[in-house]
Amino acid sequence: MTEAAYLANAAILAERFLPFGYDVACVGPRWYAPDATTSAFPQLAQAQLDAHGRPQPSADRFPSAMEGCGFAPLAAQVHRLGLRFGVHLACGIPREAVARGLTIAGSRWRCDEVAKPAPASWTADVCEINLDHPGAFDWYRAWLAQLAACGVDAVTVDGIFSQHGDAAELGLLRRASDATGHRIRLSVAPDSTLQHRRGWPELRDDLVNLLEPAPQARTSAGRADAFALNVGKSQVGGGASGLDSRLTRDELMFMVTVSVCARRPLVLEGDLRGMDEATLHLATNPEVIALIRTPGIGEWQAVAGGCRFIRRGRHSTWVAWFNTGDRPCSVLLPEWLPGTGRDCWAGADLKRDAAALDVPAHGVRLISLVARA
Repeated sequence: MTEAAYLANAAILAERFLPFGYDVACVGPRWYAPDATTSAFPQLAQAQLDAHGRPQPSADRFPSAMEGCGFAPLAAQVHRLGLRFGVHLACGIPREAVARGLTIAGSRWRCDEVAKPAPASWTADVCEINLDHPGAFDWYRAWLAQLAACGVDAVTVDGIFSQHGDAAELGLLRRASDATGHRIRLSVAPDSTLQHRRGWPELRDDLVNLLEPAPQARTSAGRADAFALNVGKSQVGGGASGLDSRLTRDELMFMVTVSVCARRPLVLEGDLRGMDEATLHLATNPEVIALIRTPGIGEWQAVAGGCRFIRRGRHSTWVAWFNTGDRPCSVLLPEWLPGTGRDCWAGADLKRDAAALDVPAHGVRLISLVARA
């Protein structure tokens, strides 16, 4: 990603997506690497660091960051578009900062004292942090304070995949964020090993996990707390090497509906300049997105062939049927459903005498019903 490509995408986001609630333009992975030609993580990227080991935007890709300005000039441009400015962070401490034993800003600890000695298992760019070390908080506080001073409003955190370690590290990041005095929205990125390879099996398994009663099954960072909707090429500014979504249109509708039912953030991943009208409709269908902001209790139920979701509000009821099977199926409309139904994806009223709905394989039907007066 280059600054020019990022700003071009931010302009499209502000014009076409901001009215639907998409208000964060996030700089993707490896913005600190001058030689980064891909956002994939396995290879070690040369990192541009400050004197305390904190990654800095690569000036050859982000020219506004020259002369030590950091992200401040770019954040100001994004704010003028009416958007919030976000960045992608790789959890841990850069390997170069650890190797050089750089002192953490505002701390008596050095990077090599706080980090674990071996590179992280998911990327060679960083060493994992020792969460039990008193300097761990200092590292994240110093890094987030610098980003906050540059106008960063949101951070997408990568590298938190352990079901047992995610709560501790997220808690540390939240405390460090609060210490900056600047409100920073934190979210967890999908597992980087799946980020551009999410297919139907992973999507189906994620829905099954939502049926689990244990809270960690719903919030484990081993699964994304946000779904990435691929809208074009995955590598913004990366040429023809980018990857399009591996999901069919029915599966993409399935994914978006799971997100709105679970009130998960929807993330547009890829180059918006290559987006077609069909994908625009997926991301901006107002009748579907309205469910995210609709109050009420949501309930996930296992049913034959898949799953049913119900949210009952004061004036309306929402019901979604998810078909996890490989063949189309038909579902009966319960007699207790109130009033007139609306097919949200089709943008059309249900027939008054409708008794059943056809649900495509790997697909979904989402209806909203307004109670009879």
